[in-house]
Amino acid sequence: MKIGSILFDLDGTLVDSLEDLTDAVNHVRQQFALFPLSSADVRILVGKGARNLVSRALPGCGTPEIERALQLFLDYNSGHIADKSRLYPGVPEMLQILRNRGIRLAVISNKNESLSRLILQWLGIAHYFEAITGGDTFPENKPSPLPLLETLKVMETKAEECLMVGDSINDFQAGNRAGIATIGCSWGYGFPEELEQSAYRADSCADLLKTIGMLEQTA
Repeated sequence: MKIGSILFDLDGTLVDSLEDLTDAVNHVRQQFALFPLSSADVRILVGKGARNLVSRALPGCGTPEIERALQLFLDYNSGHIADKSRLYPGVPEMLQILRNRGIRLAVISNKNESLSRLILQWLGIAHYFEAITGGDTFPENKPSPLPLLETLKVMETKAEECLMVGDSINDFQAGNRAGIATIGCSWGYGFPEELEQSAYRADSCADLLKTIGMLEQTA
């Protein structure tokens, strides 16, 4: 398989941001006089963008409250984007190896694009990616294939020469619908039943590189 580009999810794939997301959610819930959620609770809520996360974290709230809460969330998260967030082990080394092989890299996240760019810059890996898109970049976000297909146009890569690497059902469904082979990262926020939707699975960045190398050798 010729691999021209690789599309990466962000949260739960490249970056462990769950604690910062939890803090942002609980900042919002505090403004609504609600008790804080644990990171395990928030893990279940993430994956489909900030608006969906806020809506699920504030059950029963109407549109005006959700709009206010969303702005509170975005403002707080922007100001605390990497207080506790860290790259998963081996991520910078993996990205460097892939770029040295001439593979073009992109990030397709459901996090807002500005926040995606901000956290990648704070953690020092933004320069590896030719394209960085978020949940507000296109009219639809993952699990829609639209962000992937639009990014492929920019990357000038065919779907059959591309991989989608992520940790959740949203990544795998988007990849499958776009005709892109998927690799599931077991270290992220996705549950085992979600990883079953990926074509391949990796348990570490070293394992991911091994899987990519195996695919490059297949016809």
